[in-house]
Amino acid sequence: MSAERRPLRVMIEDWLAPDPVKGFRITEIRNRKSRHGCYVCVETLKKEGPVSMYFFRHQDGLWRIFPPALERPAMRGTGFSTND
Repeated sequence: MSAERRPLRVMIEDWLAPDPVKGFRITEIRNRKSRHGCYVCVETLKKEGPVSMYFFRHQDGLWRIFPPALERPAMRGTGFSTND
């Protein structure tokens, strides 16, 4: 998967292919201060009905269609010396 910087609008157009006349709308927004990170839910109307998709902003600033990995607590050991 390419990690190129693409604006969110370009990703929306690629994944949802909204009708240029009807466009799309953002139905939900969460910012970084939320414990679930930053994401937007975008909806567009197709002839089959409404279609929506979530886009997630990762720590590197890139938008992706999958959520970032959860930060988990970690322990690091220090190097132990075995001088006998």
